[in-house]
Amino acid sequence: MATSLPSRETLLTAPKVLLHDHLDGGLRPQTVIDLADESGYSGLPTTDPDELAKWMVRGADRKDLVLYLDTFAHTTGVMQTPEALHRVARECAEDLVADGVVYAEIRFAPELHVDGGLSLDDVVEAVTSGFADGSKDSPLTIRAICSAMRQASRSLEISQLAVRWRDSGVVGFDIAGPENGFPPDDHLLAFQFAQRENFHYTIHAGEAYGPKSIWKALQWCGAERLGHGVRIMDDITVDDNGDIHLGRLAHSIRDRRIPLEVCPSSNLHTGVVDDLADHPIKMFKDLKFRVTLNTDNRLMSNVSMTDEMENMVRVFDWDLTDMRWITVNGMKSAFLPFDERLALINKVIKPQYAQLISEAS
Repeated sequence: MATSLPSRETLLTAPKVLLHDHLDGGLRPQTVIDLADESGYSGLPTTDPDELAKWMVRGADRKDLVLYLDTFAHTTGVMQTPEALHRVARECAEDLVADGVVYAEIRFAPELHVDGGLSLDDVVEAVTSGFADGSKDSPLTIRAICSAMRQASRSLEISQLAVRWRDSGVVGFDIAGPENGFPPDDHLLAFQFAQRENFHYTIHAGEAYGPKSIWKALQWCGAERLGHGVRIMDDITVDDNGDIHLGRLAHSIRDRRIPLEVCPSSNLHTGVVDDLADHPIKMFKDLKFRVTLNTDNRLMSNVSMTDEMENMVRVFDWDLTDMRWITVNGMKSAFLPFDERLALINKVIKPQYAQLISEAS
């Protein structure tokens, strides 16, 4: 018997795993306005929350990663005090709980939040305490990833910072920012430090730049996961008979089970694809890559995990079995210790999906 496609109401209750989401890309519009008022930040284009939300999406949806990143000046501009950072992190956790997320890794760049005099450690303390408060007494397990800006020169310092907080809510290191012109191997010392400390790291690669960026992230820098990674589609060809052929790099990624932190709506806004129907996530899934589904920036792309799941249902006819597969993929790929990952898979994710699938049949 054919399985019916899940409704939005069902998807909202489904357990979700989120590995790629930026703290400064997920603020509530009203919070941006409140914090701007409290801090004296005068750069906002509007103080109407609905209009600000629309402006952020319009600003991000310019088919170019560098232009997309321009919108973050307003969110980081109001995130320069412990109180502001704590509020944003707390509300982030609360919003994920409301969206049915059971595990999340939220990344942020501490170096972007020191203009008001905070130390890097002050920033991490405010964010991790906000996460703890926002997820208290909820089904959500939430951890932080510290990102360094790839166009700057503080990556070793941020890698050391992340390791310093490894027992207090930080599970990984990352580099973010404009990809073209700022290759990952510019930050080799930062990755080598994390590697020597037996610490996890992911690398933004294969979003705005092609396979060479992915190759450097993996083979020079030793990335455990690829932030986006969708441009590996450039190393996959389809012949006239419809047969699919993987290049050596694509084969390596699939064979080694390197997780792809795929963010479809964001990829649409940054110009990776012109239409969600053209997104390679379905091909990656059909080829059994280790694909995960993510939001990237919930404010800038006006998207939640439920929205992204609904998009997959609408565009690719994914059902609950598909959602379970991609959610388990995410949990397998998390930077949480193995026994904790296994517990979430076997005690939370699989039982809840089993119940939903049973109810749908």
